[in-house]
Amino acid sequence: MDMTQVAGSHNVGQVTLFALSTCGWCRKTRQLLEANNVQYEYIYVDLLQGAGREEALREMAKWTDRQAFPTVIINGSTVIVGYDEDKLKKGLQL
Repeated sequence: MDMTQVAGSHNVGQVTLFALSTCGWCRKTRQLLEANNVQYEYIYVDLLQGAGREEALREMAKWTDRQAFPTVIINGSTVIVGYDEDKLKKGLQL
């Protein structure tokens, strides 16, 4: 899966964002991450086609049974589905 890497000075480990390019809550999640200089990777699932899209959805299904966006995975142990600023800040140690 071809994730886009975003550099940041706040590194809490691996932070992965599954998002939609047209989703306002996904945009708000990215803004929160970037405003706090969090290092993370993301992928816009709606811009993928064929096998790439299926791979992204299979990866999401490993973490949650919901296909909801945004989905944030922190260090393979914390999964936050939907935009929840308090949960994000806690999980990212902000």
